[in-house]
Amino acid sequence: MIGTRALQSGGAHALFLVLALSSGNVVSQPYPSKPIRMIVPFPAGGGSDSTARILGQRLSERVKQQIVVDNRVGAAGTIGTEIASRAAPNGYTLLLGSASEIVMLPAVATKLAFDPLKDFVPIARVADVPLVLVVNPALPVTTTQELIALARKRPGEINFGSTGIGSMTHLAMAMFNLLSATKMVHIPYKGIPQNDLVAGVLQAGTHTMPGSIGLIKAGRLRVLAVTTPRRAALLPEIPTVAEAGVPGYEVTLWTGVFAPTGTAREVVSVLEREIEQSVRSQEMHDALMRLGSEPNFSGAAQFSAFMKTDHERWVKVARETGIRLEQF
Repeated sequence: MIGTRALQSGGAHALFLVLALSSGNVVSQPYPSKPIRMIVPFPAGGGSDSTARILGQRLSERVKQQIVVDNRVGAAGTIGTEIASRAAPNGYTLLLGSASEIVMLPAVATKLAFDPLKDFVPIARVADVPLVLVVNPALPVTTTQELIALARKRPGEINFGSTGIGSMTHLAMAMFNLLSATKMVHIPYKGIPQNDLVAGVLQAGTHTMPGSIGLIKAGRLRVLAVTTPRRAALLPEIPTVAEAGVPGYEVTLWTGVFAPTGTAREVVSVLEREIEQSVRSQEMHDALMRLGSEPNFSGAAQFSAFMKTDHERWVKVARETGIRLEQF
């Protein structure tokens, strides 16, 4: 009789656990208890992908789970970003997002399938990629002020290329035109326009440091300034655009980790803590610097506030320049 009651009691207890676990009321294992997918909305081998893989390796070692980098490319990063926004908010799908698709493109696009300010929880800022203001060496300028003077003297005659309307390279030069009172002409490309800048088809532009440093050192591009608020570690002798005489100018291609809205605060806290330790490690610092990125950690609250401010800045640029993107 006692054995029967014990079996009945144990069976009821087991059933309770099954029901409780199936209803999600009991967390059976601490987070994370399985591999984490990190969506990168750009192709393998690019800057965002490289950053994700560097971070993924360090983070995997800390949380004792595999970080699977999942490249979902297309439509200027919006396809992968949309997929991440629709993922279950359980901490097992993250997004490595950048300023390009999180704050710049949404400032000019009239139709997007996601709202980055509403559909994501910022977890941590990871790194910054400086942009450089560069010109073809045949252009008779060696400083930012000389470029401004020439552009004012020859309005509509100096061309710059970008990877598309509303892209980072477009908006960075649009802001430069706006703040320097110049009228350089935008030519959108489907690919990277640097070859035409080297060839002299284009005369100026803003491009990422990693993609430009080799051409600069080879003398095929002339660098005038960096777009970040501080001088770049790889080119410490080159002034910022603001230092060079364009007050208020600042463009940083930042990268950060996001989770879908609804992700538990406890999960966000775990990720924030472990990402901080990863980014602050000497190994990750060195790996990012070799890539041309600069580690720049900030936690969830600070990153969230910064992201909103950055978005507002680009909304203002889009409004004042009239840049609108109706479709991809």
